[in-house]
Amino acid sequence: MSADFKPELVALDVDGTLLDPETDTISAAVKAAVRRAVEGGAQVVVATGRTFLGTTPVLDELGLTSGFALCSNGAVLVDVARREPVSVASFDATPVLRTLREHLPGSIYAAEDVGVGNLVSAPFDPEKLHGPQRITPIDELTAAPVPRLIAEWTGHDPAELATTLAGVRLPQCAISVDTYEPWATVVPEGLSKGAALEKLRTELGIAPDRTFAAGDGTNDFEMLSWAARGVAMGQAPADLRVTADATIGTVADDGLAVELDRLFG
Repeated sequence: MSADFKPELVALDVDGTLLDPETDTISAAVKAAVRRAVEGGAQVVVATGRTFLGTTPVLDELGLTSGFALCSNGAVLVDVARREPVSVASFDATPVLRTLREHLPGSIYAAEDVGVGNLVSAPFDPEKLHGPQRITPIDELTAAPVPRLIAEWTGHDPAELATTLAGVRLPQCAISVDTYEPWATVVPEGLSKGAALEKLRTELGIAPDRTFAAGDGTNDFEMLSWAARGVAMGQAPADLRVTADATIGTVADDGLAVELDRLFG
């Protein structure tokens, strides 16, 4: 990477990258660094596993008023200026739900209803699952195609969840395990933050060597591999840090702010 590298597309994960999960806040330093990137001409794209409803407050806090955001690991593309989804990819989650219930006894489930909230088999922590929740019988949860299905394996940790699902094949979908919560997130097959960003990059006419991404979770592998410069947060799992182009400071140490200031300062 040349010393004068200045990205034109900057893709940023939310939880663990922009936002510190321990404090549930975005620091002043990070917000200022994002503003400088925008003022420096970059197309800043928030790319997150969060739903549209969970992403909108982040866009507001960062002061982003144009461009696009990618929600639900790339399944939902949002027009930031209008605060509206402009495209939604969905899948039949009925066979997926059946398989997950076999492997994760006692799990609870949430199916995203874009812009409305979530259909849930049992209540989720409202601080983790953003927007209204409507309790729905399990056999009706996936009656219609969904862009995102969440399984929370209550009483277990993310590592155990990942081990349990290792090698499990789910039809016509992609799955990732959360870094901080015992959550499995399922989206349509072929979708990831990286795939969605490549499509967006092409539509925006931005050169592949002018892309940057930062993330900290297992759903960020494809995004960091996609970027000309992909960096992992300091607290990210070892396998993500190994595959990234570089490891920056932790979210608690404002690692993203330091990196963006290096690029746009």
